[in-house]
Amino acid sequence: MDKNTPSLETIFKKIIIRIESVFLEFGVFILHCVGNFPSHLIRRYFYRLAGMKIGKGSTLHSGISLYDPSGIIIGEDTIIGERTTLDGRGMLKIGNHVAVASEVMIYNSEHDINSPKFSAIHAPVEIKDYVFIGPRAIIMPGITIGEGAIVAAGAVVTKSVAPHAVVGGVPAKVIGERKLRDLHYRLGRARWFR
Repeated sequence: MDKNTPSLETIFKKIIIRIESVFLEFGVFILHCVGNFPSHLIRRYFYRLAGMKIGKGSTLHSGISLYDPSGIIIGEDTIIGERTTLDGRGMLKIGNHVAVASEVMIYNSEHDINSPKFSAIHAPVEIKDYVFIGPRAIIMPGITIGEGAIVAAGAVVTKSVAPHAVVGGVPAKVIGERKLRDLHYRLGRARWFR
C-alpha cells in the first residue's frame, strides 16, 4: 500500500465528519426558515428545542441567523432585532433588559490568520444587563460589554466595554458616558409580527 493512500479508518472518519456536517447545516437551515415565521411563540419554541436558553419575556424578531444555538443564553425581557446574527460556537451570554437593534452581528468564533490551517478560534462573548447595541454594530469574539453600556450604530467592538460607557466608531472607542446609573426599566412587549 502506498504511504500516501489514506487508511480505511481515515476514510471512514472523514465520511462520518462530512455526514455530521451536513446534518448540522440542515439544522441551521431549518432554524433560518423558522426565523422567518411570523410568530414569536413558534420561533422561541424551536430555538429552545435547538438548545438555546431564552428568559421570560424575551423576544427574537424575524430573520435571525444562528450559529450553534446550544451555546446561546438570553436573559429576561431582552429584545433581539430583525436580521441579527448570534454566534453560539463559543458561549454567548446576553443579560436581562438588553436591546439589540436590527442587523447586529455578534461573533465568538473567528479564524486564526496565523494558523497554517486557518483554524477557528473560539472566545466567549458576554453582554451584561441593560445594554443597548445600535443597528449594524459588530461585536467580535472575546468581548464583554458592561452593564448599562451603549454601542453606537455601525460600531465594531474589538475590545471590552466598561459599564455605562458609550462607544462608537471603527474600531469602537469611548465617546461618552451614560449618566443614569440606577437602571431598572423594562423593555415591554414584543410586536406580534416582527
